[in-house]
Amino acid sequence: MRQFSATEKFIFGALAIVAFVTAIMMAANVNAYFSTTIPAYGGELREGVVGLPRTVSPVLAITDVDRDLSSLVYAGLTRYDGTSIVPDIAKSWTVSDDGLTYSFMLRPNVRFQDGTLLTADDVAFTIQKVQDSALKSPHRADWSNVTVQEISPSEIHFILKQPYSPFLTNTTIGIMPKHIWANVSTDQFIFSQYNISPIGSGPYKISSVINDKGGIPTEYRLSTWSGYYGTVPYISSVTFKFFGDDGKALAALDSGVIDSLSSIAPADAARLATDSAQAYKVLSAPLPRIFGVFFNQSQAPALADKNVRTALDMSVDRNAIVKAVLSGYGVPIDGPLPTGFPGADTQPAGGADISGAQALLEKNGWKKNAAGIYEKKTGKITQDLAFDIYTADTPDLKQAAQLVQKSWLAMGAQVTVKVFEPSDLYQNVIRTRKYDALLFGELIGKDRDLYAFWHSSQRNAPGLNVALYANSAADKLLESIRATGDDATRNAQYAQFEKMIQTDVPAVFLYVPDFTYVVPKALHDISLNTITVSADRWDSISSWYLATENVWKIFAKKQ
Repeated sequence: MRQFSATEKFIFGALAIVAFVTAIMMAANVNAYFSTTIPAYGGELREGVVGLPRTVSPVLAITDVDRDLSSLVYAGLTRYDGTSIVPDIAKSWTVSDDGLTYSFMLRPNVRFQDGTLLTADDVAFTIQKVQDSALKSPHRADWSNVTVQEISPSEIHFILKQPYSPFLTNTTIGIMPKHIWANVSTDQFIFSQYNISPIGSGPYKISSVINDKGGIPTEYRLSTWSGYYGTVPYISSVTFKFFGDDGKALAALDSGVIDSLSSIAPADAARLATDSAQAYKVLSAPLPRIFGVFFNQSQAPALADKNVRTALDMSVDRNAIVKAVLSGYGVPIDGPLPTGFPGADTQPAGGADISGAQALLEKNGWKKNAAGIYEKKTGKITQDLAFDIYTADTPDLKQAAQLVQKSWLAMGAQVTVKVFEPSDLYQNVIRTRKYDALLFGELIGKDRDLYAFWHSSQRNAPGLNVALYANSAADKLLESIRATGDDATRNAQYAQFEKMIQTDVPAVFLYVPDFTYVVPKALHDISLNTITVSADRWDSISSWYLATENVWKIFAKKQ
């Protein structure tokens, strides 16, 4: 190079720089070709919730806040993986041929977050507390007719009085440490400090609690527990921040104080979904909640006519109700099974057919009077198509009732909406069955059991058959569904049952609302599968991740 002229040195240097840059670019391209992005451990999810923790216990949790924390801190014999029930604390189970005995084998060396070994004794203790009538556990009905037998520290049996195919759903309840709770008396159980400082065997443990000057908790920080026997979640910590109302929680979301917020109102979800400048996204999934107008045929004589009920069903525009009441976050339905429910009608519910409804009424002897209201003469008796809709004083139900009323007024029925405070509605209307038609919602649990809503034995309170429906063939189907363990048979029976309800028209079904969840755009692999209550979103948290790293594909396959 000493012999190069100045020009030759310049050209050589330029070529060397080009070669160096090209080599770097080629190396980068080769690395990009052979590498891939994978989830990494780390990150914090700041979750906003409305309310305060009071009983973070599998036995007592009833609010969304308590269920959220309990779901992450405690683990059950089984858990949900999508729509399937899979082993959790239990490593396996068997069911006797008669469907009465469920035998569970526990995993070895499962420990609580204080290091104590979890055994069948803890499982038996937890179920005993659930069954204790003095504690008023929301799960007591699930276990009321179950006998618990400890076979050994690693084996436990549950004996049912009669076959109940959805029983496994009950075994997802979290297991409590007996050594901590055994000395807490029944009357002090609800006041124990361990209700707000829980110790379980789940994937997360309470790492810190921040209180305000008055001692009220404002923040719970949960971190992954290194001793967890299952798949440790990627997200290192979940911080719950508590707010007094929805408005404050939404303000915190908009200002970036929190990253995620669940169960927001449909109108708020619609607003947030259109704000692409923010760092979050809105997810939704149908809830197993059936909303409809349930008829009391013994209270309103006109509703005893099946043609009237059919005409009322035909004249409702369900799509308009979903759009107006739920801002599109819901699904219109025309049957008693939730969207996606095995056996449910897959045909979309149609719009209103008021002219067809009127033609059906007129064909069957109903005529409009001078006021434009249909009436029917039977001998000397003239019966008006008139009745009241009873519902709760909540914005969504009131608006839905008014839209239904508008449709039925347009058809030619005289309809009045009567609104009650929720507690008053239950005590003085639903419990006494004093209503013509009830616009109400039914929450169908993960056990998919419709018995309480439609079996004739449940027509009186505290039964939930608010349509006072009685059909012996339907009763037999519901009883058979409870007893069969074969999914295909059960799904076929559900489809048969839905057709019975659609034929008899004991109610006008309206919609299934969506569960809404605002999460950061950086949150990956989150799936909302079987959401019954908001805490069910945590079922899949082991696959969620915020942090990522690049590795060569050959190494990624080994992970």
